[in-house]
Amino acid sequence: MDTVKKQDGFDSEKILVLPKYVVDEVEENSLVKSLYLTDIGYFPLAKYHYRERNEGCNTYILIYCADGEGWVELEGSNLFKLKANMFVVIPAGTPHRYGASEKNPWSIYWFHIKGTEVEGIIETFGLTNGPIEIPFSGGVKLAELFHECYETLIHKTYSLQHHLLVSQTMKYLLSTIGLLSIRTQQEVKSNYYIEKAIQYMNEHLHQQITLQDVSDFIGLSKQHLIFLFKQETSFTPIDYFLRLKIHRSCQMLDLTNLTIKQIALSVGMDDPYYFSRVFKKIIGCSPSQYRSNKKG
Repeated sequence: MDTVKKQDGFDSEKILVLPKYVVDEVEENSLVKSLYLTDIGYFPLAKYHYRERNEGCNTYILIYCADGEGWVELEGSNLFKLKANMFVVIPAGTPHRYGASEKNPWSIYWFHIKGTEVEGIIETFGLTNGPIEIPFSGGVKLAELFHECYETLIHKTYSLQHHLLVSQTMKYLLSTIGLLSIRTQQEVKSNYYIEKAIQYMNEHLHQQITLQDVSDFIGLSKQHLIFLFKQETSFTPIDYFLRLKIHRSCQMLDLTNLTIKQIALSVGMDDPYYFSRVFKKIIGCSPSQYRSNKKG
């Protein structure tokens, strides 16, 4: 039995539940049975929205939170929050509960899907690994595809040709979200490597280190490391390391009475003339000029 805290509908909601005889006909069609919709809806500002299925559901449930907040709890996992621009898949047969935040109720697009290829597509993209945060542009695309599917099914409920169109649209929707998810995970991983490399650099500002040293420390090839740094900072790793040294030098020029030679040595540059050339190239003036400039 379903437990629903909110029995009434929501203002401006969209909802379509296909009749069983239509679903039966669709799932017998060789072109459509790989993936098809059984239910589709949009609940805006769904205050007090709550659903509990102790036995799970015989469909996969896709929920995209376009705005506000809510929560989802699957059997055997912790309760997690779903915020704006987050997407989650509830696997078929998994007991679950979900609901809107009371203070900031969510607006959600949702789909119930079945088919012989659904599990394979979802597993291929790792969409059952928990909530996925997708870019705003991805959310806009998802909303567009939702409306295409909804309007098609509302006006052509009994047309197998139109169910085929919806089937292909849903495959495209899942693939798009899956690729966005992979890209997001890659960006997180890239940021991790960049932060780890910069931490290593900061810990060795008093030394001379090579690209190979940094590469070995974070476990990436030199070519990949250069690619990530240029993508994130517009500089190569060694150029960035020099800028960290000069930034530290500026702090010492501002806050200490150390000589320029002493400062150069403290950032691993034995030659004060080389230090001054690098400093001027990056800052635009010599160390002595920088120190004499009034600040604050």
